[in-house]
Amino acid sequence: MDQLAAMATFVRAVDSGSLSAAARSLPSSLTAVSRQISALEQHFGTRLLVRTTRQLALTDDGRMLYERAKSILGEVKEIEEALAGSRREPSGRLRVSAPTLMGRLLIAPLLGDFLHACPSLSVDLLLVDRNVNLIEEDVHLALRVGRIPDSQLVTRKLAEVQMIHCASPGYLARRGEPQSPSDLPRHDCLVFSDAPGAATWRFGRDAKGGSRIRIAGRLWVNSLDALASAAENGAGIVRVPSWQVERQLAEGRLRRLLREHEPAPAPLHALYQPSRLGSAKIRAFIDFLVERWRGSDPFGR
Repeated sequence: MDQLAAMATFVRAVDSGSLSAAARSLPSSLTAVSRQISALEQHFGTRLLVRTTRQLALTDDGRMLYERAKSILGEVKEIEEALAGSRREPSGRLRVSAPTLMGRLLIAPLLGDFLHACPSLSVDLLLVDRNVNLIEEDVHLALRVGRIPDSQLVTRKLAEVQMIHCASPGYLARRGEPQSPSDLPRHDCLVFSDAPGAATWRFGRDAKGGSRIRIAGRLWVNSLDALASAAENGAGIVRVPSWQVERQLAEGRLRRLLREHEPAPAPLHALYQPSRLGSAKIRAFIDFLVERWRGSDPFGR
């Protein structure tokens, strides 16, 4: 058995959702696909899939093998690209994930120039407000805001993002302006989250994290755009990245609050797997962002 080929077939079957779909996407028959996966199960001495010709589900061992196999296959592909592509222009498909609002406002507008500069590349931009699993979701490069816990991922700091607090003049005329973070529990706060409940906002630039204030939110939304719009229309105090509301602040539609208590800027990192360290397309995209943002400073505080 060619274990690498069998693992590639196994990964394709899982990604396709069925053995028959995998067979249709490969130069192989359904019988051959089934035999390769059976050979893998026999080799490892465990069941990997609960399967029919129409659908399949991973066992616990199957899930582990799927993740490891996808990483191994990705590493082999990256080695091939590094050896063959390091002497050529970046090419192929680059799958990038980014926070929704940042991706829409700051990343997507740059992609036309990037694609023009790298004509042999295509980009798949995934906009999600969660931490993606780079292996399971086949993401080559993730942009992530905040401190990165210890991990085996390669990180490169690209910029810093300042979170600020603001409200409309109308709201402040009606409810008064908070003078310190301890005033916030008595105000209408607008919280970015998928689920309502108690929230905690951090203040101060102390290395140990400063103070933390529990917020009883009046409005919970999983969209920063919607929260900023609600704040602009007098719903309450919102905590957003400074770059998002730059125009509203300049035009007086929102007022910045508690500036002396703001938390330290959060780093924006690019993350990718160590196996992709030599990837020309990842290096090209990161270098492009660094160069563009160095001159324009879209995250200005």
